[in-house]
Amino acid sequence: MQTTIGQIAEFEGIGLHSGAPARLCIHPAAAGAGIRFRRLDVAAEAADIPALWDHVVQTPLCTRLENEHGTSVSTVEHVMAALMGCGIHNALVTVDGPEVPILDGSSISFVRGILTAGLTRLDAPVLALRVLKPVEVARGAARARLSPHDALLIEFDIDFADSAIGVQKKRLNMSNGSFVRELSDSRTFCRKADIDTMLANGLARGGTLDNAVVFDGDKVLSPGGLRHADEAVRHKMLDALGDLALAGAPILGHYEGSRAGHALTNELLRVLFATPGAVEWVECDDRLAAKLPGAGVHWGEIPKVA
Repeated sequence: MQTTIGQIAEFEGIGLHSGAPARLCIHPAAAGAGIRFRRLDVAAEAADIPALWDHVVQTPLCTRLENEHGTSVSTVEHVMAALMGCGIHNALVTVDGPEVPILDGSSISFVRGILTAGLTRLDAPVLALRVLKPVEVARGAARARLSPHDALLIEFDIDFADSAIGVQKKRLNMSNGSFVRELSDSRTFCRKADIDTMLANGLARGGTLDNAVVFDGDKVLSPGGLRHADEAVRHKMLDALGDLALAGAPILGHYEGSRAGHALTNELLRVLFATPGAVEWVECDDRLAAKLPGAGVHWGEIPKVA
């Protein structure tokens, strides 16, 4: 059965790029509604933005959605990952400005809020998108690929000159509570040299050592160090799940990302839907629904974060 959140979940923080206060609420929604964002600071007729791949506009450093009126909301990937990873199929997400709060730079606060609010089962079958044949996109050394698989499998590798990051690879089947257990607490990361450049260009004005992991050569500058030795690649997988959630339904397929980012994953979805015979909608029976992200997730799977 499709699910929605059991009651309103509220979150407050700052926007990573603006540094401005930001408030977000996740509301229940009816079966078939999907995920939709609503800006509370614009006129009602221009406020709603579907959380779908064809509403993504290319921006550096995050995923931004925009509707036909030009209303946009940025940095949606972490809350989208939490919704998908907790098995939420329908929700209205309200924000009081142009950016989702960054919180601690991961999805863990959204996961806690969603599971505290609980899930409500709706009287409608879950639909999924089954990948039928491989599609791939590349930009320079970066590559993203989707190929057939009976569940959502995410595989990622990164390669950074900073020795504190270096080469990292990870592969996870996202069935059940795997996202919550393995990825939800992994924070966004950057190199100190990149922060200096971004700040000089008016970007990441809300970035701090409390909402991102900052690397400088062989050093981790953020207090408390890493939550996982491979936290960087885990966060890239978290981002990938959030961006894949913009397909509009859970994906049954094998995602492979190599040095990929938000823009490349969105380009991959565009190619997937533009390629005849590459994907089909399927109605999930109980066996198939049990393989989807978030199926049966519970509080005991939430990592303990200091």
